[in-house]
Amino acid sequence: MTATTKTGSGLVLTVLASSQFLMTLDSSVMNVSMATVAEDLGTTITGIQTAITLYTLVMATLMITGGKIGTIVGRRRAFALGLVIYGVGTLTTAAAPNLTVLLIGWAFLEGVGAALIMPAIVALVAANFPPEKRAAAYGLVAAAGAMAVAAGPLIGGAVTTFASWRYVFVGEAFLVVAILMVLRRINDVPPVRVRLDLVGSALSVASLGMLVFGVLRSGEWGWIRPTPGGAEIAGLSPVIWLLLAGALLLYVFMRWQTHLAETGREPLIDPKVLRNRQLSGGLTMFFAQFTVQAGVFFTLPLFLSVVLELSALQTGLRILPLSVALLLAAAGIPKLWPRANPRRVVRLGWGAMIVGILVLVTGLDPGANASIVAVPMVLLGLGLGALASQLGAITVSAVPDSQSAEVGGLQNTATNLGASLGTALIGSVLIATLSAAIVAGVQLNPDVPDSVKAQASTELASGVPFLSDTQLEAALAGSAVPQSSAAQIVDVNSDARLEALRVALSIAALIGVCALFFTGRVPREAPSTSVTADP
Repeated sequence: MTATTKTGSGLVLTVLASSQFLMTLDSSVMNVSMATVAEDLGTTITGIQTAITLYTLVMATLMITGGKIGTIVGRRRAFALGLVIYGVGTLTTAAAPNLTVLLIGWAFLEGVGAALIMPAIVALVAANFPPEKRAAAYGLVAAAGAMAVAAGPLIGGAVTTFASWRYVFVGEAFLVVAILMVLRRINDVPPVRVRLDLVGSALSVASLGMLVFGVLRSGEWGWIRPTPGGAEIAGLSPVIWLLLAGALLLYVFMRWQTHLAETGREPLIDPKVLRNRQLSGGLTMFFAQFTVQAGVFFTLPLFLSVVLELSALQTGLRILPLSVALLLAAAGIPKLWPRANPRRVVRLGWGAMIVGILVLVTGLDPGANASIVAVPMVLLGLGLGALASQLGAITVSAVPDSQSAEVGGLQNTATNLGASLGTALIGSVLIATLSAAIVAGVQLNPDVPDSVKAQASTELASGVPFLSDTQLEAALAGSAVPQSSAAQIVDVNSDARLEALRVALSIAALIGVCALFFTGRVPREAPSTSVTADP
């Protein structure tokens, strides 16, 4: 089909980028508002973390099915349906009187809506932009999502500080209405009469659900050995059983898809698509990018808000250079170098991200101030922008336009799985390192009484909260710990926090280095200027 727009690329790009921004904003906003929301709803931080977890879980498990529904009913109709469901979810969340209603509105309704919207965004870009302009369009749409992660703390901190967290969700509802009002002015992709593979949908939801949920609970339950006092099954953590069951069901799902394809029926995913070298390379890069991105954005706000004790608004401002650099790279690279070698751009992007993380690691010390994050934020933004400028066009150009929604489902599944793994893995490494460092520091300190050491070995070994010096001093002041011992414990906590942050960020850098080994699947030539023909 000819990719032209009815009203110009500006409106289309604004609508699709705004939608991508909207889908990504919630979790990053809530990360800086968790304490306030928990108090407002009469629940705990764990309850709010559960809502964040389930939102990611619903999206990750339904993306493939959402992409297929877009093929059946039409991309624009699926997009509109998703927006309506999402809008109802945001209003439900804004009015939530308790955690149960919050879970229904945010985790379920918004998650279902996002699963319909995000695959359709990929297909609508392909339908509204000619091939030579798709790289720039995909880059800006991807940049909008990454910017939501970076700008979320700033938006959430400002709105929560000066008004109420509920206004964030009210504002999202208004944005949904605005997008719906102009949606008809965007070119659609006609629906295709195919049957939805219900068995495959159930298998994909169950398998991915178990995998994502297992990873997300690893910090609380442990990966293999159960945490002290935690849940266990046959002497092992429930996480390993969830991962094993999820992997087994995923194998069954793939065998079922192959069976449908071989017997001439309609699979949820064409197995041949997954054997496409260019597509698999793009999906691998998406997965790795979001793993590192989520890990960094889990760790960095802890340094700014806990170690340096900045406010939510100040934390958001310190992250802002990343958003600016990301947007400049995502928009500038396709515009200035439209025929750039995608593999080289992706490798340079990973290089900038790795260097940015390592600069941040070396700058973390007890005397550090907030200015040390400026250069790393710019490098990370340039790296993320470089990847954003290439990956969307790489994945979609690998298949015919008729399969763009299916690829959209796979792409967003990869990104959500990566984000889940990054948060869980980096978070569990950080907490484990913090616990071990604090216990060791207390036990080896001769100035700490034996009674305090015994308490540390039993309570702190099971995991310690990431506390600021001010919070810890206040907690110790209300206990029977002698003042001299309290000062020693505060110093141990301060050193342990920095060690935990360095280790967690180093793991993120290591994942980035590992990703370089898979960049050989990224093509050297920019996506062809000729439209991929449908079979």
